[in-house]
Amino acid sequence: MIDKNKLRSSNWFGRKGKDGFIYRAWMKNQGIPPDMFDGKPVIGICNTWSELTPCNAHFRDLADSVKKGVLEAGGFPVEFPVMSLGETLIKPTAMLYRNLVSMDVEESIRANPVDGIVLLCGCDKTTPSLVMGACSVNIPTLVVSGGPMLKGHWKGKDIGTSDIWRFDAASKLGEITPAEFVEAEACMARTQGHCAVMGTASTMAVMVEALGLSLPDNASIPAADARRKVLSQLSGRRIVEMVKEDLNLSKILNRNAFENAIMVNAAIGGSTNFVIHLLAIAGRIGVELNIDDFDEYSRNIPLLANIQPSGENYMEDLYYSGGLPAVLKEMSSIIHNEAITVNGKTIGENCAHAEVYDRTIISTMQNPFKPESGIVVLKGNLSPDGAVIKPSAASPALLKHSGKAVVFENIEDYHARIDDPELDIDADSIMVLKNVGPKGYPGMAEVGNMTLPKKLLEQGITDLVRISDGRMSGTGFGTVVLHVSPEAAVGGALALVQNGDVIHLDTHNRTLQLDVSEEELSARKVAWKLTEKIQARGYVYLYQSHVEQAHLGADMDFLKGGSGSKVIRDSH
Repeated sequence: MIDKNKLRSSNWFGRKGKDGFIYRAWMKNQGIPPDMFDGKPVIGICNTWSELTPCNAHFRDLADSVKKGVLEAGGFPVEFPVMSLGETLIKPTAMLYRNLVSMDVEESIRANPVDGIVLLCGCDKTTPSLVMGACSVNIPTLVVSGGPMLKGHWKGKDIGTSDIWRFDAASKLGEITPAEFVEAEACMARTQGHCAVMGTASTMAVMVEALGLSLPDNASIPAADARRKVLSQLSGRRIVEMVKEDLNLSKILNRNAFENAIMVNAAIGGSTNFVIHLLAIAGRIGVELNIDDFDEYSRNIPLLANIQPSGENYMEDLYYSGGLPAVLKEMSSIIHNEAITVNGKTIGENCAHAEVYDRTIISTMQNPFKPESGIVVLKGNLSPDGAVIKPSAASPALLKHSGKAVVFENIEDYHARIDDPELDIDADSIMVLKNVGPKGYPGMAEVGNMTLPKKLLEQGITDLVRISDGRMSGTGFGTVVLHVSPEAAVGGALALVQNGDVIHLDTHNRTLQLDVSEEELSARKVAWKLTEKIQARGYVYLYQSHVEQAHLGADMDFLKGGSGSKVIRDSH
């Protein structure tokens, strides 16, 4: 039995005199009986429900399931909201606000009488932002993801978010009508949940399970499947036990957990956004991790999960074929099986009895779907601090390519000129987009997988090498080099690229080289002027003044590490 006097919440609800009176009395106006304050672990349910975040619109139901589990285990559940980030609606980009939400979460946890936390995460940035904030407090924490939506159906075909890019190209070419385009919208997003493919949201759900922060199968149970509610209820039970065991985040998130996450991300063809989020999480919990680790621990790991956009299928197919535990079991010879997880068992124990029910969805290490997967980190004079590419979603013929740059100075320039019939571009060209990085955009938007010009699409060309200091949606695909660091807005080499410059991409040798002499680059740097301005006030000013570069995780410099769970001052 836990010593109730050692609970954080006892500093509020265990008080005598007027302080205890105030803390308990105002909570009782919600109809809470007095015995709930008598040493029961208080479990905060951090909810990112919002009707402006469609992926998370079912989280009220999940929160109710978590509460049932908490009550069953003898805990005291309290639900609270934090800012919610819906990638589909927020402008200029949800990534701009990831760090803001992490601050919201950190301070909401620290300032309130909670002994353990369940994080309800779904759409892309809600997962890393909530985990980052929780890491900076470091109390027992468990993640429940919202789950993927069911795959869509349109004109006899299965469809998902990755098809948006195909629909867009088909619309430009007149292959589908405007009415058909609108019809496909409802056919794709037909149930609750986040993207049905291995986009960033699903990648983040895989990440937390691979890190050991969720119960087994969290990553892939569809949102519409009743077992998602069951997992939520079981998570509510388990977080109470974690408080009793004092199983906090720093006991789970060690170096081995991060290496596991990188290896698993490679095997499932996860989003390139994984890099920037995992780096930020590591920075909050105090684990040494750098961008080169993603290349090292991804190298030689093949694609085991045949899920779009690297493969052909959907997240529900992954679940019904054995889920992430089955993938982990296939990887048992290379991952750290001894890594502890939130259920008190190791990763190896959790997947020991997993089975693969469909080898067209989950392959073996010996006979994978693709031999090369994961994240490749590119360095050279164009990206001295690193850039990333996902080979499993690229065109093999373009992974080693040289071509002349077609330069867009910013996203507005791209939109204004991309379909200009006079644009000097051909199948060998390399598209370069500047000023869409952390400071430049600001917020590092998902615009790196630039749609190709209409005139090339009409020629049957479906892929070009594309390079930017921005990101792309995890649902996207193509030979796309992202996160170029330093970014253009701080005077990185990307800012100096001119139309016609030859660029050499060599994924196999991990290089990205601008074929311009150092003398010429130095001259261009002298002439370079900052065109993107720092905003004058508010959060955006704070962000642009303090955000770190992509290769460091794009967190704010003053948010690294954490302040722990102790309240600075006590009042009343």
